[in-house]
Amino acid sequence: MMTQAFYTGISGLKTSQGAIDVVSHNLANINTVGYRGSEYEFASLFEKAIAPVEHSTSNTIGVGSTLQATSLKETQGSLILTDRSTDLAIMGDGWFGVQGYEDPIYTRDGSFTFDANDDLVTTDGFHVLGTLGGNISDGTLTSTIDEVKLGDVKSQEKLQFPKSLTYPPESSTNAKFMGNIGDEYLVRTMGAGVVDPQNNKNHLKLTFTKDETQVLPGSQWDILATTESLDGETIYDSVPGRVEFDAQGSLISTTLTTIDNNGALINIDLGSGYDGVVALANTDINSSSVADGTIGGDLLGYSINRNAEVIATFTNGMQSSVGKIAVYHFQNDKGLERINGSKFSTGSNSGEAIFYTNADGENIIGSDVINFKLESSNVGMTYGITELIILQRTYDANSKSITTADEMMQKALNMSA
Repeated sequence: MMTQAFYTGISGLKTSQGAIDVVSHNLANINTVGYRGSEYEFASLFEKAIAPVEHSTSNTIGVGSTLQATSLKETQGSLILTDRSTDLAIMGDGWFGVQGYEDPIYTRDGSFTFDANDDLVTTDGFHVLGTLGGNISDGTLTSTIDEVKLGDVKSQEKLQFPKSLTYPPESSTNAKFMGNIGDEYLVRTMGAGVVDPQNNKNHLKLTFTKDETQVLPGSQWDILATTESLDGETIYDSVPGRVEFDAQGSLISTTLTTIDNNGALINIDLGSGYDGVVALANTDINSSSVADGTIGGDLLGYSINRNAEVIATFTNGMQSSVGKIAVYHFQNDKGLERINGSKFSTGSNSGEAIFYTNADGENIIGSDVINFKLESSNVGMTYGITELIILQRTYDANSKSITTADEMMQKALNMSA
């Protein structure tokens, strides 16, 4: 029995030391962004029967304990506010993927940045994985996308973007005018800003002149549409027309349809009835217009929004998604194998990485991603210190049991002598 006390005490020392190592490692990473702590699990070694079951309620004696396993602590870490839109935190389940030397690496550390080549990388240079929008060709944005659809889990790639990117001009094709020109014999004008194929912002001007001779009921006006440069020095086209209003001032008809804008036709929409241009008496004179078309622009930079979209912003004020950061999931997060700090790889018990899907079967990130924030370690200082104190006392108790067994053995030897 005294020999067994040695074995029990020694196993207790090893078990306590292993747990102390786990807690110490957690405390050493308390300031590591995205760190998920480890939890220790003890197990009893074989037990030895010392009496029949019917003769004793305590019929076995243990032969020690062991540190059976360490498992991942899955609680959410607190959020840290930052000043960069490329800093991301996952709320709930999920992992960011970064390209390792061979296989993907998974992490909760979302401290990303755009490097000198405008590639999205971690602070230590690993490329972030995701789905590219496919709307960039030869340094030009080919289409505007609100949201990039997440591709297959095996097709995720490095999020690399061109350093120089152009938003191409979109010529105006339609201009709608609204307003009241009144019923007096005065010249009225309306205007709209329009874009031509050469990326110039031009002026489309409408001039209304009431006919001297009116056919009642209603009123008739001559209209002249002109497209010109903003400084008025260059006139691209001039088209005359005629509009008619009923006795109440609502628009009945117009002969003005389109006008050339330095190589592109623009449809002139004056509305109908009271929806558009009207000629109302005793009402304020006013006008407004809406025209499509966009002036071209150059890239200002990339940022990341709350939906994990990489957004390109241009000097013309336009924006477009050009990529989406992947958020991976696992059947058993506890089965992931720690590489170091906050980086993990798939393990035999974790299963392969998967994406969640919505009701339509489309891949989704499956968790909320918050920018301008990072997730801190999920190990608290108070909890770690408390565990360390308990384990240290357990270690001391096991050490004392070995000392006591040694003293008992020495006494036994002395008695036999």
